[in-house]
Amino acid sequence: MTPRPPSDSPKKNGAKNPAAAKKTPAEKAAVKKAAEGKPAAEKTTAGKKSAAKKAPKKATRKAVTAVAKIPEPAVGENAPAVGENPIPSGNGPVPTGSSPVPTGTGPAPAESSPPAGFEAPVFAGVGPADRQRLLDGTHHDPHGVLGAHPVPGGVAFRAFRPYALGVTVVTDDLRAELRDDGDGFFSGLLPLRAVPESYRLLVAYEGTVLETEDAYRFLPTLGDLDLHLLGEGRHEELWRALGAEPMERQGVAGTRFTVWAPNALGVRLAGTFNFWDSTGYPMRSLGSSGVWELFVPAIGEGELYKFDITRPDGSRTQRADPMARRTEAPPSTSSIVHASHHVWQDEDWMAKRAARPAHEAPFSVYEVHLPSWRPGLTYRQLADQLPAYVSDLGFTHVELMPVAEHPFGGSWGYQVTGFYAPTARLGTPDDFKYLVDALHRAGVGVLMDWVPAHFPRDDWALAEFDGRPLYEHADPLRADHPDWGTLEFDYGRREVRNFLVANATYWCEEFHIDGLRVDAVASMLYLDYSREPGQWVPNEHGGRENLDAVAFLQEMNATVYRRNPGVVTIAEESTAWDGVTRATHHIGPGGFGGLGFGLKWNMGWMHDSLDYVSHEPVHRKYHHDEMTFSMVYAYSENYVLPISHDEVVHGKRSLVSKMPGDWWQQRANLRAYLAFMWAHPGKQLLFMGQEFAQGAEWSEAHGPDWWLLDPAYGAEPDHRGVRDLVRDLNTTYRHEAALWERDTDPAGFAWITGDSADDNVFAFLRHAADGTPLLAVSHFSPAVRHNYRLGVPEDIPAWHEILNTDNLRYGGGDITNPDPVKPEPQGWHGRPASIQLTLPPLATVWLRPA
Repeated sequence: MTPRPPSDSPKKNGAKNPAAAKKTPAEKAAVKKAAEGKPAAEKTTAGKKSAAKKAPKKATRKAVTAVAKIPEPAVGENAPAVGENPIPSGNGPVPTGSSPVPTGTGPAPAESSPPAGFEAPVFAGVGPADRQRLLDGTHHDPHGVLGAHPVPGGVAFRAFRPYALGVTVVTDDLRAELRDDGDGFFSGLLPLRAVPESYRLLVAYEGTVLETEDAYRFLPTLGDLDLHLLGEGRHEELWRALGAEPMERQGVAGTRFTVWAPNALGVRLAGTFNFWDSTGYPMRSLGSSGVWELFVPAIGEGELYKFDITRPDGSRTQRADPMARRTEAPPSTSSIVHASHHVWQDEDWMAKRAARPAHEAPFSVYEVHLPSWRPGLTYRQLADQLPAYVSDLGFTHVELMPVAEHPFGGSWGYQVTGFYAPTARLGTPDDFKYLVDALHRAGVGVLMDWVPAHFPRDDWALAEFDGRPLYEHADPLRADHPDWGTLEFDYGRREVRNFLVANATYWCEEFHIDGLRVDAVASMLYLDYSREPGQWVPNEHGGRENLDAVAFLQEMNATVYRRNPGVVTIAEESTAWDGVTRATHHIGPGGFGGLGFGLKWNMGWMHDSLDYVSHEPVHRKYHHDEMTFSMVYAYSENYVLPISHDEVVHGKRSLVSKMPGDWWQQRANLRAYLAFMWAHPGKQLLFMGQEFAQGAEWSEAHGPDWWLLDPAYGAEPDHRGVRDLVRDLNTTYRHEAALWERDTDPAGFAWITGDSADDNVFAFLRHAADGTPLLAVSHFSPAVRHNYRLGVPEDIPAWHEILNTDNLRYGGGDITNPDPVKPEPQGWHGRPASIQLTLPPLATVWLRPA
């Protein structure tokens, strides 16, 4: 129709209003309700369709697609008085107090003609091409089509609301019902000078009317700097740019959703807020960044969501958010909108943790699998028990096996799908923060296993995320992990590298994690790892090194250390790669800079020493070098001595069960071995259950056998004795700087005897930075050796026994050296003085200057 100017109303010039003349009784009732300021669909008579439902259908049948530009008086200027016929819009009346405006959806009277100054008709609706792309989920710029847009003749309003019966635009000054264009599209042209700063939509559905902000009126939530950093792969706080972020935008509360999917033809948002029908929630592409974005008003924390991605071949897939900070508990897979409300109380810990580098500090670690440490406990319940237990035993740190979300519990967390979300099995992200906070307040540091080497193939997670290899390498030879059936990350792609580097800093900064133990580093470093000839391609220099992985690890370590003073990174690296704990800018003999880790697991020491103690004592003299060889390379890296979960599962037996002999000898061997380990250069790590000599292998299904410590159990003293030893080892270790201060300095260690194979004896000195020594003697034979002579420094007047693993309270035979031992001027073991000790059977003794 061709609308008339407001001053030339149909009533004043005597013309009839054909739209009003053809109203049905139901439509007239709707007019009356609207004039009273009520939405037509607010009230429905039982057994009948609402007026709001009928009105849009009626209007649709009468609608024409052309509208004309009209003069632009001030809003409300020359409006008809209440009770007069308003300017026809074909969409129902304007409520009292609002300016009636034409939307151009009803037919013009046959006798009318355009006033002077009117321009050609303008189509306000969505064009056929855009319409089809929106329906197909392949539109890259829905905000350019939907929402409010200036056009010749005013402002075009367009909404895409599948299943709606009607849509009405409401501002402070007007209210106009849009035309139903079918398939969920609604449009109208309002003669406004400019797009209003804010407006709302009244969306009528069967039996209800919802008032909401229009998601397609908001500017992008990511700025140029964010997009630049994303493009460069250098957004160190990536979690603040991607994912779901509750926020306020242009004065409206809601949630911003962003996802990186550069190969997608289109991305839409599905969730509980739209009954998992993503049709009406298309996201916009932010240029060449590959990022898709949508701010959704009025939804916030606790909403479930996924991204509905249209692949390059036109098929669709629903994916969990790679950046989700909270997830559903498995086997459910949705992401959850989350905002943290935890108030940290560990200020003292955080302020002091950088006072001393980890390799120059006491560092004894209790490794824990949280879901099975005390099965059934939540993060908050664990916070009531774990800090007290670890603190009582004297460990400086706990190391948590992976806590990031993973679908299969039997993977122990090493096949991660939610890299930014603590597993929901035990509670919320804030619950996990509560646990970390409690550990810090108990004086216990928190390390966690971090898995950047690979990820599983689940079709709702990262694998071919947007229809093509994205997080994984495009070359199948590089993508397939041969050991675990998983996919390896493409470390050469800057966005993937950014995803992982930011993830490392995320755990340190958001969760106050004190260290990351990086899993399976060797599988990342070598192109031929677990691959046969023909299954891998050499690097550009013809070598087997994965240069992309090397660059990634260097960047990760440099970034973590720069941003988080006091945090330590630890490599689980099982080969002789040069420079794992060397600074990244120091070039080694192989031409590579160091990887930049703070510490490295000493897998060689672990394998060799466990092999030695597993032999019967009579055979140990033939394996003596397995206990001494580690000192050949002890200072090539900064080492941790790990007795981890990997050594007490899958048929390997628990630590005490590896020991030969009867039950007494097994426990004696275990005690002697632990004290040897605590005295050896390097930091210590012990897996849960081994601290009290659990006889069974660990199982994630039931965890440690705590019943062994029940006083009602007959052998409880045997297990309690080993635990008491571990407590005393940690306590003495902390007080004796010689045992940790110079772990990475060759001047901190000296052999007394490393070749007493026939006696099964190892004796060495450890020195603190001020030169104070500690003498450690391990005797791995079941015989008692009286007056055993050992060479010692001549400047120590006497030695005092401070720990003996044969002590009665540990379950030993109580053969000790209770009195100070004075050196004699008799040279021995190449030293000018010597002492004579009684060596208990299968025991380790520590002595310090009296």
